[in-house]
Amino acid sequence: MNYSEITPYVKKLAKLSQKGNGITPEMYAKHEVKRGLRDLDGKGVVAGLTEVSNIQSKTRDAQGNEIPCEGKLSYRGIDVRTLVKGFTEGNRYGFEETVYLLLFSKLPNKEELQEFSIQLSKYRSLPPSFVRDMILKAPGKDMMNVLSRSVLALYAYDETPDDIDLPNVLRQCLQLIARFPLLAVYGYQSFQHYHNNNSLFIHYPKPEYNTAENLLYLLREDGKFTPLEAKILDLALVLHAEHGGGNNSTFTTHVVTSSGTDTYSAVSAALGSLKGPRHGGANVKVMRMFDDLKANVNTEDKDAIAEYLTKLLDKQAFDKAGLIYGMGHAVYSLSDPRADILRAYAKQLAEEKGMQKEYELYETVEKLAPAIIAEKRKIYKGVSANVDFYSGMVYKMLGLPYELFTPIFAVARIAGWSAHRLEEIQNAGKIIRPAYICVKDEDGYVDIDNRQ
Repeated sequence: MNYSEITPYVKKLAKLSQKGNGITPEMYAKHEVKRGLRDLDGKGVVAGLTEVSNIQSKTRDAQGNEIPCEGKLSYRGIDVRTLVKGFTEGNRYGFEETVYLLLFSKLPNKEELQEFSIQLSKYRSLPPSFVRDMILKAPGKDMMNVLSRSVLALYAYDETPDDIDLPNVLRQCLQLIARFPLLAVYGYQSFQHYHNNNSLFIHYPKPEYNTAENLLYLLREDGKFTPLEAKILDLALVLHAEHGGGNNSTFTTHVVTSSGTDTYSAVSAALGSLKGPRHGGANVKVMRMFDDLKANVNTEDKDAIAEYLTKLLDKQAFDKAGLIYGMGHAVYSLSDPRADILRAYAKQLAEEKGMQKEYELYETVEKLAPAIIAEKRKIYKGVSANVDFYSGMVYKMLGLPYELFTPIFAVARIAGWSAHRLEEIQNAGKIIRPAYICVKDEDGYVDIDNRQ
């Protein structure tokens, strides 16, 4: 039996379901519903308080009017640009330092950072036979689903999985932060072996390596990488580690945590959110869009590139979704600080890899797209490249497969999810339960013998 087959009966039921949906776009305005929990200007509805991070995209003029400004992202009150400058100028890796900051609201000193890194290294292992029984015996084609399934499976290996006292939840979060690179890479190796008939190799993490170094070591058959490769991947992890409480997966973490459920269930729910192409899957869309551009356009001709971008917006190219992926953001307008930081390092990596032409193409699209979008969409608030625009290119230059782009996002964002889960546990008083307005008229009951 083909369990994936959409039978004629299921198609019939789908039409019935479609017919029963009487909600129209006009009804949202009529009932003053802020669709997507946003107002007409795209500003999010305030649903909570947080100390974890802050996003700024607007400021006020002398008259008190809101005006767009260069984007700013802060982790625990520290500008991410300053944070990055601090560890790069100090010739240090930054992800573990950033995780500490997000979880404990302070930057670690040298001794605290060393002790914390050692603890993460100790947690960077999986239960006996877990890889064999939970990953290799059930290989999946989607790495995010494999990652989510693995997280849920870890519940069974925890002696106190449902204890939501702060120390226990912190222990669980630290273990997941340490284990995510293993779960993601091992899931990919299983996929490559069982679905693509490639040789299977499983490296155990090195205790002296940090998160970024271990990711590259685990993924590559020879385990080799350059210092620049590891430092740029580390930087990407820092920039993806957190982005305010209102993004979909972090809000999911708050919602599910507020019910009092366990850490594994909350993180699995967040992973399900991040998997979506409107969220964490966006950088893959950027890469596939550029693949399509290079396959169909003379990339030496700026006019031809501009014409292709116009076709994208007119739903005549690529996936015909009417989008230029990697351009624009729900919050930022003039600039996304993460994209600004990553752009410079992407250029360095392109020079090391001999991929300057590839980088120049990205630069060209980034320069052309805002004016084309403004003209076609009549958007005047400002449109700029977002972090997905350059992260996909960085991952490609690092030789990372498309299948791991979103899981690596999760490897970083588990830090932010953990910080928000800990915050929600300490401050939650009620389960998060927004209201929906029912717009279906009352109907009478019809006896089964008289139904049409």
